[in-house]
Amino acid sequence: MTAGSRGDVAPFTGLGAGLVRAGHAVTLAAHGVFEPLVAGSGVRFRPLPIDPRAELHSARGRRLNDARTGAGKLVRLASMARGAADEMTTALVDVAREGEVLLVSGSLGPLGYAIADGLSVPALGLHLQPLHPTGEFPAPVLGTRSLGAVGNRLSGRVVMTSVEVLFFDAVRSLGRRHGLVPAGRFRTRRVRPVLHGYSELVVPRPRDWPAGLEVSGYWWPHETGQLSRELEDFLAAGPRPVFVGLGSATVPDPERVSREIVTALRAAKVRGIVQRGWAGLGAVGDDILTVDEVPHSLLFPRTAAVVHHAGAGTTGAVLRAGVPSVPVPVQFDAAFWASRLTALGTAPGAVPLRRLTSGALHRATTDESHRARARALADRLAVEDGVAPVLAALDRLSR
Repeated sequence: MTAGSRGDVAPFTGLGAGLVRAGHAVTLAAHGVFEPLVAGSGVRFRPLPIDPRAELHSARGRRLNDARTGAGKLVRLASMARGAADEMTTALVDVAREGEVLLVSGSLGPLGYAIADGLSVPALGLHLQPLHPTGEFPAPVLGTRSLGAVGNRLSGRVVMTSVEVLFFDAVRSLGRRHGLVPAGRFRTRRVRPVLHGYSELVVPRPRDWPAGLEVSGYWWPHETGQLSRELEDFLAAGPRPVFVGLGSATVPDPERVSREIVTALRAAKVRGIVQRGWAGLGAVGDDILTVDEVPHSLLFPRTAAVVHHAGAGTTGAVLRAGVPSVPVPVQFDAAFWASRLTALGTAPGAVPLRRLTSGALHRATTDESHRARARALADRLAVEDGVAPVLAALDRLSR
C-alpha cells in the first residue's frame, strides 16, 4: 500500500513484479490514476481514492509553492494529506483484509501498521527515503544542513511525530468505523522491520540505526512499451539531447519556467527534450521536443544529461542510466537527493530552478568526469538485486 505521486508508486510495480515471479500473489493498493503502471506485471491493482495530481493543482495544493522552507512545505502537505488519509482508510482496510502480509510504504506508515495490528497480520515497511532518525544527517524533508548529531536525530523525530499526527484521526477511526482495535501508542512506535528501496552505494546505511532497518537496493519500476516514432526520429536527428523534466512537481508559472528552460538550452547550444509532467511545461522548435510520460529506462541512457527535480524515483532512474544530471530540487526530500548526486560526482551541483542557466548545462554535458563517475556507478548498481532482500524478509515473516 502506497500513496502520493508517481514516484511513490512506480518502484513498487517493479518490486511487485519480482515478487510475482518468485511465486507470490501481489496486490498494489495505490491511487486509481496509477493503475496503468502495473499492466503486464502480474501484479493486481486496487484503486485508492484521491487524484494526487488534481490535489496539487487545487488552490490548497498550489499553496505548497508559497512555502520557502522544508518545514513550511511539510506543514502545508500535512494539511492536505490529513483529509486524504481519512478518505483512503476504508479502501485500505478493505484490501488489507485480503492479505496475509501488508507491505507498507513510508508514505502510509502509521496507518498501514495500525491496520496490520488491527487485523493481526504481519507488516513490513518499504521506504523509498531514509525516514528513521539518525545523527548522520537531518531529516531529508527538512533540508541538507547538518544540525549536529543531536540536532539531526531530533529533526528526524520531529518529522516522524508529525507523520503520526497526520494519521491520528484515521488511525483512531479504525475501531469506530471498521471494528479494528488500534494498537497502543507504545506498540505503534516500536521499530518495525523496514527495507529501503535504494542502494547503499548512494546512501550508506546509518551506523546508528537499530537492527531491523536495512537497505535493500533499488526497486526498478516495471516499464513497458517503447519510445514513440516522433521521439525516435528526434533522437536520430542530431547529437544527444538534454532531458528536462520536473516529474510530479508543480510550479506557479509554467509558461515562464518553460521559457527559461528553452533559453538555457539554446544558450548552452544543446538540443532538448522537455517533459510536460504535472507542472505543464512545454516548448516547440526544431531543436526541442515536448513529450508526455516516457519510460526513463529507455530514454535516459540516450541523453547527454538529465535536468530533473531530484525526486527519489527520478534520481534512481538517472543513476541507473549512467548519465550526468543537473538536479533542480523543488520540494520535500529533493535537496537531500540532489546533495547525494553532487557528493557522488555524477552532478556538478544542485541549481535552483529559477537559476537554471547554460553554465550548469555546459558543465554537465562537457565535463567527462561526471559522465565517467555516472557510468561507473551505473555498472555497480546493475549487479544489485533489490528484490532478494524483500523475499528473504517475507520468508522470515511467514515462519
